[in-house]
Order: sequence, then structure tokens, then C-alpha cells
Amino acid sequence: MPSSPCGPDCVDAPTEAGTLRVAARVLSFAAVLSTFPVAYLAAPRRWRPAVNRRYARTLLFCCGIRIRVIDNSAAGAAPADPGTGLLVVADHVGWTDIAVLAAVQPMGFVARADLIDWPLLGGIARMVRVLPIERESLRRLPGVVDQLAARLRSGDRVAIFPEGTTWCGRARGRLRPALFQAAVDTGTPVRPMHLRYRDRVGNLSTIPGFIGADTLSDSIRRVLRSRGVVAEVVLRPLEMPGTDRHDLARRCERALNDAHADQDFAAWPVHAREAGAGQLREEQPSVQPDQVLAPNAHPDRNAVFKGGSPHRRVVGAVRV
Repeated sequence: MPSSPCGPDCVDAPTEAGTLRVAARVLSFAAVLSTFPVAYLAAPRRWRPAVNRRYARTLLFCCGIRIRVIDNSAAGAAPADPGTGLLVVADHVGWTDIAVLAAVQPMGFVARADLIDWPLLGGIARMVRVLPIERESLRRLPGVVDQLAARLRSGDRVAIFPEGTTWCGRARGRLRPALFQAAVDTGTPVRPMHLRYRDRVGNLSTIPGFIGADTLSDSIRRVLRSRGVVAEVVLRPLEMPGTDRHDLARRCERALNDAHADQDFAAWPVHAREAGAGQLREEQPSVQPDQVLAPNAHPDRNAVFKGGSPHRRVVGAVRV
């Protein structure tokens, strides 16, 4: 069974938002969760990925979490063809990871089986076809791999968290190779995405960690009370599946470790709450993350931003 040494001592004391802001977040958070099922089911099937993405972005906005995407995906393997399946491999810090990845690109997820039983979130998970995995039951693992392979074969984009459990974000676990077999069996390319969280001055933050003895309500409460949290997603080059899941897992782990070790961005002051209009690469050209940076890009410290909605656009510059 995967395990993590992370516990309460790993979690930073939050920089707390004001009482009124926290109250507004709680109400808007509940409103988003309760209205999503209606909006999702009412939307035509072809619009549902956009609805999913928009609600994920809005949920993060309600939590006070901004998104920054660093695109280091240009080097290496060629882009995936549109309409083909894609396996996304990401770090696992907490429950916000799913919302962050869904806000960047529409995708499905393989997630812990007990998520299906969580109040409200479980219904949403079933609706968006989350693949449940019971980590305690190895005999059911081949069935999950088969279901994942079927999704990839049909052209779906699906994210997995192969560490098998959550870590605080300062430390990381080894990637378990089992689920990579689905990519090998279907010849599906793999996109490593390094996910980390930063505070308002650019240091790594463990506030969103769902670790140790945390309950879901503990973690949600901590996130809603904090301010200045930025979710940073680093897109890494595609990895071709090859013929060996162990080799594929090692290559993806190396890609995530390289991104984790890159501290070029550690001292960034977070001046911009959001920036828009940037586009990702082949997976979802219409995505507009808060801020998209090219490799080795640094945000202009004098950049000016305007607007009051969660979709503000850049007025100043991003220096490359």
C-alpha cells in the first residue's frame, strides 16, 4: 500500500482571509457545488467539457486559489493528434488537484473509491465518470486498468495520481507503475504535469495538502480561510508509452522530479491575481489559464492587471 510520511507538521499556518471574505467563500463554494449538477446535465453533451472547466475555475476562484501554467512541453516528443487519448500524470497534494487540472484542460480522473461516497462531491464524481480505485484491493486493479485503457482507446483524456496517496508538496512519492499499463496497452502518449502550490510571495505552500489525519472538512476549511494561494501547473514534454510500464513510470517520475527541482520560480512575487488570454498547446487551444509562461519566463514585476472578474485579461507584460 502506498503511504506518505506527511502529517500535520508539514502544513503551513495559513495567512488568513478576513471574516467577511471567508463567509462569502463558504456561501459561493456551496453554491457552485450545488448548481454544477443541474448545469452539467442541462448542457448538450458537446458543451459539457466547457461547463466542467468553467465550474472548476469558478470553484477555485471561490476558494481564493489562482492558477499559473508554465508551458515546458515544447521539447521532446511531437504533440498528440487531436482526438486521440492522452494519459495525464500529476503530483497529488489534495482534493484541489482535481479542480486545478480540470480548470486547465477538460479531463477525466482515476480517484480514490471512497470519493464516490462523499456528500455532494460523490454525486459530482459519478456524473463526470470518475474511475474509482480501491488502493487496498490489488485483485481489482486489473479491472481499473482495463477501464482506463477503454477510455484512452475512445480518445478520452484521463488523469492519474500514481503516487497512490497525497503528499504535502515539499516531498514527493515514487510513481507506482500499475496504471501506466493502460497507456502501454493502447499506445497512448503520456503528459506529465507537475502540480505545486505557492503562497503570495512565491514560496511553496502546503495549505492545500490533504494529509495525515486531515478530514475533508478540515482541508476545505483550511483552504477557504487562507489567502494568496497560487496553483502552479508545469506542463512537461510528452512521453511515448513504449513497451514497459516500469520504464514509462520512471521516465514520468524523472520529468516530474526535474520540474520539482527547478526553483527558478521560487522567489516570484505574486502580483497578478489572474492573467488571461494565454493559450495552451494542442490538448485544449481554448483554455485561458490565469497566467501562461513559456519556458524560463519570468513575470514582469511591473505588470499591471485590471478587472474584477475571475477572467481578467493582461494589460501589462510578461517578460520572456
